[in-house]
Amino acid sequence: MLRVASLLPSTTEMVCALGMGEALVGRSHECDFPSAVSALPVLTAPRLDTARSSREIDTEVKRLVREALSIYDVDAEGLRRLQPELVLTQSRCEVCAVTEADVEQALAEWSGVRPRIVSLAPGTLESVWQDVERVAEALGVPERGAEAAAALRARVAALGERTAAIEARPTVFCVEWIDPLMAAGFWVPELVEIAGGTNLVGEPGGPSPWQEWEDLQWLDPEVIAVMPCGFGLDRTAAEMAALAERPGWEELRAVQTGRVCLTDGNQYFNRPGPRLAESAEILAEILHPGQFDFGHRGAAWRLWTP
Repeated sequence: MLRVASLLPSTTEMVCALGMGEALVGRSHECDFPSAVSALPVLTAPRLDTARSSREIDTEVKRLVREALSIYDVDAEGLRRLQPELVLTQSRCEVCAVTEADVEQALAEWSGVRPRIVSLAPGTLESVWQDVERVAEALGVPERGAEAAAALRARVAALGERTAAIEARPTVFCVEWIDPLMAAGFWVPELVEIAGGTNLVGEPGGPSPWQEWEDLQWLDPEVIAVMPCGFGLDRTAAEMAALAERPGWEELRAVQTGRVCLTDGNQYFNRPGPRLAESAEILAEILHPGQFDFGHRGAAWRLWTP
């Protein structure tokens, strides 16, 4: 069987969703779904302390980028030892995960047959579904990729048809980073619209835009969905003081009506993989709680309480 090193949580999920999990020989430090992949050797590590606050992480990331340093280390010796024939990585964001350049550097001194590198750069939902097909082709199972992508397209389309019949579409501000404030871009604006909301900041397929605090105050959304990149529910809740202590927070409409929602951005919204279909369902529960219940509340999202 093909030997595969997946250096992205999303590609690891794709490989497993395609029924090819047994091909995996190595993973990134962030690959944790499905749970069985935790037994695989870890081939990457961050160069910064991810336990720091949102502001401190942002400061350190910007320093590394400014100094043209990679944010992640790739275990070159581990790669050589595992001898993968295929390496899955990305070239979309140097901050979010190991990049193709990081992998190329790790392979620079290899002799003999080098593994094939497949690098993904999704920006929209459709490009994520196409990546499922692309990974399937690289794995030698293109028919599985076509079937999986078709099922994902159908799943979100069915949700979109249901929400299209709902007249009330609340305004939504999706927070991709808490401090400094960043709104969510790329596929998240699409997810909001599919879930029956009106996305206020960020364009489908476009980068996540930095925002000033005053921007959020001026927009005064009906719903605030907090989904920091790389943070789970508990970590997001722990970071909320950076928003809740801002002057004017209590006057925001979403705060006054109890419609500030914390989500597991790490497992869902930040990963351009198969579970983006579930992310749309999570948002539908948040935006229209009386009409949708997919069973995600409590596990994937919860209301923020002071």
